[in-house]
Amino acid sequence: MTPLVLVPGMMCDARLFAPQIATLSGRIPVMSMPVAGRDTMAELAAGILASAPPRFALAGLSMGGILAMEVVRQAPERVERLALLDTNPLAEAGDVKARRGPQIAAVQAGGLDAVMRDVMIPNYLHDATDPKGISALCLEMARVLGPDVFVTQSKALRDRPDQTETLRAYCGPSLVLCGRHDRLCPLSRHKLMHELMPQSTLEIIDGAGHLPTLERPEQTTAALVRWLEDTA
Repeated sequence: MTPLVLVPGMMCDARLFAPQIATLSGRIPVMSMPVAGRDTMAELAAGILASAPPRFALAGLSMGGILAMEVVRQAPERVERLALLDTNPLAEAGDVKARRGPQIAAVQAGGLDAVMRDVMIPNYLHDATDPKGISALCLEMARVLGPDVFVTQSKALRDRPDQTETLRAYCGPSLVLCGRHDRLCPLSRHKLMHELMPQSTLEIIDGAGHLPTLERPEQTTAALVRWLEDTA
């Protein structure tokens, strides 16, 4: 079966996909790509393409999905199938872009923990009681990646292009998946992506917000398995 390349979201690493890797790695080759070292989506995507197999299935969540779309824009012939999770095909909205500068400045001043804990992570989960300790994991992943990665990822997100035409042109088997209660990348964005890719399947995960891979891992993994096995 075609290798699977996973691209994690902002300030996350492979642990974002830990439940899926545990299930899928026994079936197919699975690799998670770091999202670091460059401050544009184009350069980050080029780095993924330099390390990825010649042809692969590609799944990304949040920033990882945005980056996956840029990979498809650069090399659609190498992406056999595409899964976009809790993400956004549009360029950065003006109000979000305006917040990037103060966030970058705060992190550069030593406030990474505060920005993640007080600004970013509260928007991630549907269940604020967080019985699985996902918030603590997100903070730990951010600490491991560090402030420089936060800055470069923020710039890449801020300056990203619109990818609607990229999706409209893509013809491979596709999955569009989101948590029903995602506040950062709402259902309307996923309906748009589904419309741009008529061949795609739209999966809505109940009881999840922005991180269904961790909030509802069984349902999310099952959807990914169906996508990987799709022969249409």
